[in-house]
Amino acid sequence: MEELYEIHDSPIHGRGGFARRDIPAGTRVLEYLGERITKAESLRRCEAHNAYIFHLDEEFDLDGLVPWNPARFLNHSCAPNCEAVMEHGRIWIVALRDIRAGEELTFNYGYDLVDYQDYPCHCGAPNCVGFMVAEEFHPRLRERQARAPADALPSPATGL
Repeated sequence: MEELYEIHDSPIHGRGGFARRDIPAGTRVLEYLGERITKAESLRRCEAHNAYIFHLDEEFDLDGLVPWNPARFLNHSCAPNCEAVMEHGRIWIVALRDIRAGEELTFNYGYDLVDYQDYPCHCGAPNCVGFMVAEEFHPRLRERQARAPADALPSPATGL
């Protein structure tokens, strides 16, 4: 079966995944693959700034920073067209809506507010909050941005 995506240079960041053809909402586009690692090893790799780790369960995580994982090239967006879905211990990138051929495939990385300033977002979406955080944190960042001068960044001391 022909792949639904291709990898090439992205206007968002570095390389990205792009739809090769129209993809209907609900379609599994590709699997997020990687090395199954213990929580202790996951913590060690996260402390070494590995941003490709997904939570699997209470014992294990998945490190997607491996050559056989094309999903590692998918970029974050504050207005994603895909989402990561866990099914039976596997992580699938699934279309949230109909995606047009040539459109960049994106998902929200879902980062929390710990060290979020280290992960600026350049997705270009009209509703971009400027950082790669989970959608649940968008209102807090927007509120902070509305109160702050235009050139001020969120405070590392307060987390917002």
